[in-house]
Amino acid sequence: MSAAGELQVVVFALGDEQFALPVGAVREILDHHAPFRVPHAPAWLLGLTDVRGASVPVIDLRLRLGLTPVTVTPTTRVLVVEVTLAERAAIVTLGLTVDRVLDVRSYAAATIEPPPELGVRWRAEHLRGVLRRDGGFAILLDLASIFSGHADAELLIDTAEDS
Repeated sequence: MSAAGELQVVVFALGDEQFALPVGAVREILDHHAPFRVPHAPAWLLGLTDVRGASVPVIDLRLRLGLTPVTVTPTTRVLVVEVTLAERAAIVTLGLTVDRVLDVRSYAAATIEPPPELGVRWRAEHLRGVLRRDGGFAILLDLASIFSGHADAELLIDTAEDS
């Protein structure tokens, strides 16, 4: 949140659904190119890509959230994000593939609604809130929660360190 009580977010789409991440977590937005595949990695870990001289694990966010995979299109982007993984108190840089980036917007803190308790297919701990936009909604994601779990954290940290 900014000093003025606003949260600036990057809004992106996975299929027809819209999601958001705080701008502070997003280092940059890159065009998609095929990552170097990591042998024996889970399907959601697409491989490694070079980001300014650093090897960064690339995650298919659709698969990680339980959505069906889609073919890469000209609008597919990679959000380079920093995620704090509590299991090892480590900050890990990841690339998240998304179908398209929609915009960057600011929301007053008072307008961020709590996630609904019923009727959503997303795990409540993965959601930080709901943002109203253009007659619809965007889900504010909690990346640390999405990648929590001992095995996932260890895999991501090890992949980042080994590269």
